[in-house]
Amino acid sequence: MIDRKQAYDLMCEHTASLSLRRHMLAVEAAMRAYARHFGADEELWGIVGLLHDFDYERYPNVATDGHPNAGAPILRARGYDEVIVRALLSHATEVSGVERQSLMEHTLYAVDELTGLISAVALVRPTRDIRDVTVKSVKNKWKDRAFAAAVNRADIERGAAAIGVDLWEHVAIVLGAMQAIATELGLDGMAAT
Repeated sequence: MIDRKQAYDLMCEHTASLSLRRHMLAVEAAMRAYARHFGADEELWGIVGLLHDFDYERYPNVATDGHPNAGAPILRARGYDEVIVRALLSHATEVSGVERQSLMEHTLYAVDELTGLISAVALVRPTRDIRDVTVKSVKNKWKDRAFAAAVNRADIERGAAAIGVDLWEHVAIVLGAMQAIATELGLDGMAAT
C-alpha cells in the first residue's frame, strides 16, 4: 500500500498551485472524516481524497484525454492499487466512463464540490477563518445562487443522497473536517490580519 507521504509527494510533484493543493487537502480531510463515520479504511480514503485532482494542473481539460484519465496511467506506473485509480476515475464519470460503485467512490463525489463551497464561505467572512463558519452560514450562502456560482449544488445534493446522509449533516461533517486543518488550508484567519 502506498503511504500518505508518497501520495503527498506525488501530489506536490504534479501540482504547483497552492489553492489546488489546499483543495486536495480539504478533500483528504473530508474523506478521512467520512472513513471514520462509516468505519472504513481512513488511510485509503484519505489518499484517494489527497490525489483526486493531482493531474488537474497538467491536464486541466476534463475530457477523455485530460483529467482524470491522464492521471490513471501515472498512478498505475507508480504502483498505486487499482481501487485508488478507479476511485479517482469515478469522480468524473462523464469523461472516464467509470461509474461510481463503492461507498468510497460516492463519498469522494459527495465531498469534492462541497469543500469548494465551504472554502468560499470562509473567505468572505471578515475573519477569513473557517472556524467561524457554521452550518447555518453555509446554508445562507447555499440559497444565494450567485455566490460561488461555479459550485454545482445539485452534485452536492446527489452526493449526499448517494451516501445516505442528510444534506446539512453532510455539510457539518465536511465543515468539521476542514476546520480541524484550518491552518493547512490557509483558512485560519491569518490572511485577514
